[in-house]
Amino acid sequence: MLYTELLQLWHEAVQAVDAKDWQGALCKLEQISEPTSRTLFNAASAHLVLGQLDLALKALDLTIAKDERLAVGFFQRAAVMMQVDRVEEALSDCIWAQKHMRGNTVIDYKQLGLRFKLYSWQVLYNAAAVYCRMGQWEQAREVLLSASQERGGGRGGNIEVALDSVQKEEVLAPLLVPEDVVFRPRKQDVEQLQQRDFLGKAKVISSVIPNDDFGGFEPLRMQKPGFYEPKVDGAQDSRYMRMRIPYMARGPGQLTVPGGAMVFIFGEEGRDGMATVIYDGQRGLLPMSLLDPADVKMVKGKKENRVPSGIPLPPGLKPPTRPQAQPCPAAPPRVRFAGTPPPSYTTATHAPPLASEPPRYTANAAAEQHVGVAPGSEASCLVVKVHYTYTMALSVPVDTPFHEVKERIAQKLGQPASQLRLRHKQHGSRVLIPLGEMLESGHTVQEVAEAGRATLWCQTEDPLENRTILYQMVALYDYTAQGPEDLEFSEGDTIDILGEVNEEWLEGHSAGHIGIFPSCFAYNENASITHSSVL
Repeated sequence: MLYTELLQLWHEAVQAVDAKDWQGALCKLEQISEPTSRTLFNAASAHLVLGQLDLALKALDLTIAKDERLAVGFFQRAAVMMQVDRVEEALSDCIWAQKHMRGNTVIDYKQLGLRFKLYSWQVLYNAAAVYCRMGQWEQAREVLLSASQERGGGRGGNIEVALDSVQKEEVLAPLLVPEDVVFRPRKQDVEQLQQRDFLGKAKVISSVIPNDDFGGFEPLRMQKPGFYEPKVDGAQDSRYMRMRIPYMARGPGQLTVPGGAMVFIFGEEGRDGMATVIYDGQRGLLPMSLLDPADVKMVKGKKENRVPSGIPLPPGLKPPTRPQAQPCPAAPPRVRFAGTPPPSYTTATHAPPLASEPPRYTANAAAEQHVGVAPGSEASCLVVKVHYTYTMALSVPVDTPFHEVKERIAQKLGQPASQLRLRHKQHGSRVLIPLGEMLESGHTVQEVAEAGRATLWCQTEDPLENRTILYQMVALYDYTAQGPEDLEFSEGDTIDILGEVNEEWLEGHSAGHIGIFPSCFAYNENASITHSSVL
């Protein structure tokens, strides 16, 4: 079956769903000889609306067979299983749906054409509904409590109401994908189905009539002698209107619009004198008596800042609001080094330098290799590469303890050893592991060496007074301060977290400076990598 034929039937089925013609949608979907997981999911939704639960289960079985990792398919099938009293299979589908969430709190299926977000708390809610049908009320309560800890929108007070119902031993109704929410083909693909006239209409390129712009072969029309003026129909009324005075919404479905704002007429005027308009990306009702036609003119050579289709531009996206800065004593100016910037995760690897590039060692490192190492003893020594505000290297014996390496690094940098923090990175990992325990237990540098080399990250830290460090994070990217209250750092720096301003900003300390920064610029180096949810 050609993809264009499948796309055409799919599009016609979606149009039937929008018109609430579920039987017509099924007829179109059944004509697809090679259905996909998305068209099968649409067929299951139509069967559910028509009350055909057995046929809906068969369609969902085929959906999951086509796409074994479709979490929303398992979620929908679990709800249908509960309606036909197959509770054990419903519980299994809830477990598979939670597994295919892959540890995410939400999966947005918009890119696949389904305008639906599946939250992990919804999967846990359905699992609790299964335990209610099994009579295991304590298990249902525990699952709902774990669902209340999950983050996600659209939850409202559903969990609290469900806990009250479980306390009264009332069976919970399962959650389902809304009936009119189905997989839709991409708009760009549907537009390609329409035939296009790439050659265009015939155009007069030579005429005895001056300024002749005749563009077709309609029946002959009377022409004025010496000059041709094409017949122009009356100009269509503009669909853009302008508010004469401000209007405050007074009922459901109405919009609040300031005076002078431009709106787009979306529908005809109703009997109550209200018209459907679009303003600032929202559709609602406004009194037609307050609207005046807007003169939308096109400037020669330029276009007005509006969408050609007549839909106003969407509102501009605003970044998250910054927390209010609290007055604090001015911080000392930060000292910037003119040397090499800190290494990034993509450039700091364990591979040796290319043969075409000269070795990037400082003069101190070269002297260290030639003066401190006797000829013929290279096999018993290794090179330690240290990333600081600049990159340096030194050669040490393989059995040198870490505390001695730290002393030598401090001597090279001219910094007190007590204020240096050393970390290393395991091969193939991005996590920087502190060397605190290794420094105290007497481990040697050979334990973190690979191919005769060891790479360490060094950072200077000033001790904090009268402040409690909650935990530590590692910077994923460079962050440049946007204001005097911001904390500036480089990729790979360790940040002491002193407090949480809100869900998007943290207060931290790094390199003797205290400030706030976006939490998405760092990660917790001590956090567990894997997290599993058990129903």
